[in-house]
Parts: sequence; structure tokens; C-alpha cells
Amino acid sequence: MSFFKALFIAFAIYSKIPVPHFDWKEKEMKYQVIFFPWVGAVIGALTVLWNFICVEFNIGKTAFVLIMTAIPLLITGGFHVDGYMDTMDALRSYKSKEEKLEILKDPHVGAFAVIMLAVLGLIYMAAVSEVSAGVIASLAGGFVLSRALSGTAIYLFPNAKKEGMLNTFNRSADNAKKTVVLFLIIEAAAASAFMIIMNPLAGIAMTVVCLIVFIYYYKMSMKNFGGITGDTAGFFVVLSETAMVLTAAAVSVISGVL
Repeated sequence: MSFFKALFIAFAIYSKIPVPHFDWKEKEMKYQVIFFPWVGAVIGALTVLWNFICVEFNIGKTAFVLIMTAIPLLITGGFHVDGYMDTMDALRSYKSKEEKLEILKDPHVGAFAVIMLAVLGLIYMAAVSEVSAGVIASLAGGFVLSRALSGTAIYLFPNAKKEGMLNTFNRSADNAKKTVVLFLIIEAAAASAFMIIMNPLAGIAMTVVCLIVFIYYYKMSMKNFGGITGDTAGFFVVLSETAMVLTAAAVSVISGVL
């Protein structure tokens, strides 16, 4: 039962998918991050299904793009987008580390958060419009890869704050960190392998791009916040997935030309 409870906790935290309610105990909490990438697997499966429906029923490009963009938001409830917006507000303030951390905790939405989300959304939708059907399955694995790396960072990167969601996860997994990290790395490798099998060029390109964003995420977080937070974790998921969609679009266009 602990396996299923850890799974349900992960889906309760990272998604809007209905799961059974029960008291969250430490023995389940310490393993729940292992199932974080599984939420990405659901998103990936739905993107493949939607692409199949669009191809089979000749659904137009506009509907394809808008629903493809909406799927991650509907499944997660915008959980990671909230972190992206808070992080952009802090980064665009150009203030000290301490002040940026305070901005992350501010529940109000700033102008820069709205502007940068609009820009990101336009870029994301433009990229989705150029992704070919032959690349969709490979792109689906990216939703798993981004979450596996985000989960890994929780235990490998320094935390910027002594309180908050990430510290709760760290404390609950004190005796199981190596096991959790090992599982997350295996999931990341499996996701990358799946992406490459589905489309070698797109899979390799998206994996490399995601790793580059991962390195940027570490350097950006250390420079601006002194470590990562729950908000920056969401920022990484959103940014890495946008980068992978852009890469998938580029591969699709290049393949079409060649």
C-alpha cells in the first residue's frame, strides 16, 4: 500500500487528477517525488492521443495547437506556471538575493510575470504549430524528462530557503535520498531513451537542450537566489519544456525541408 500511497501523494501535489484522500505519513512522503515524472507520462500520453485524434479526424491546426498547449495546464492546474511567474517577477526586479527571495513569497502577481508568461505562451504555441506528427511521440517523453530532472535537483542542488515545500521533501526523505535520486536518474534516462527511439534526431536534440537548461537552472538559481526553491523548480519545468517544444519544431522544419 505504501507504493500506491506515495503515487497518490505525488499526483495530489503535482496534478489535478483526482486521487483517494488519506493522511500523509513520512514513509510515503519520502518516496512521492519518484512518481513526479509519472504526471509527465500522463501529459505525454494525452498529447500523443490528441495528435492521433487530430490526424484521424482531420482537425484543424488552430484546435491542435490550443489543445496541445492546454493539456499540461489542465493536468497540472498551472502548478509549474505559478513558479515560473514568481521567478520571472523576482529576476526582473534586479534586486538583491534577499529581496528576490521575498518577491518569490509575495502572493501578488507582478507586471513582469504577466508579460513574460504572455511572451512564453506565444512562443510555445508558435512552436507547437510547427511540430510534425512524427515528432510528437518523442516530444511526449520530454514531459517525463523535465520532471525527473526537476525532482533530482531537489536533492542535489542547495536549497535557498530553510522552509518551504522543498525542505519538507528533503527532511521527509533524509534516509532515502540516494534511493529517490537513483530512481529519478533511471526515469530520466528511460525518458531520454524513449525519446531517441521514437525519433533519433529529435530525441537526441531535445535531451541535449533539456540538459543545457538544467545547467542554466542551477547557475541562475545559485546566482540570483543562493539555491533553488519550489518556485524555481516550476520555472525549470516550464522553461525546459518550452525549449524542448522549440527544438521539436526546429527538427520538424529541418526534416521537412530535407
